[in-house]
Amino acid sequence: MAGIAAMVLTGFLGTAMGLSNTATFMASCVAFVAVSLWTDSRIARRRRVTARETARGAAQDPESARDAVRASDCDDDRRP
Repeated sequence: MAGIAAMVLTGFLGTAMGLSNTATFMASCVAFVAVSLWTDSRIARRRRVTARETARGAAQDPESARDAVRASDCDDDRRP
């Protein structure tokens, strides 16, 4: 969603700056890819931190760590 918003905003800015349609489209695509990659890296970083905390908790209290893993599986965004 953020990538599409960045693409639209860049399209408006490119048109306002007087860029050609091709240049505006290319700039919009670059903005979309940049924002999408940044968002993906932030999500991956958050998941890594959560996994580390779960692993540390497993070393200290195996029963509560098992519950944390089950709870994090519910947030999995993969679809069958």
